[in-house]
Amino acid sequence: MMAAAHEYRGGPARTPAELILGFLEARGIPVPEEARARVHACTDQSLLDRWTVRAVTVGSVDELFE
Repeated sequence: MMAAAHEYRGGPARTPAELILGFLEARGIPVPEEARARVHACTDQSLLDRWTVRAVTVGSVDELFE
């Protein structure tokens, strides 16, 4: 049986923090250790969701947290 075109069968699922940091890094935005720790420490799902969306458009880590 063939997988649907939209189905992802890659590696393990990423945590929201890994997605946020991955987006920023892929865009060449420097992520200081304190910002990395803040993202990893966050347990508020609605805040993580906002940061995930913002991570694809912000110009700096500071903008992520505004």
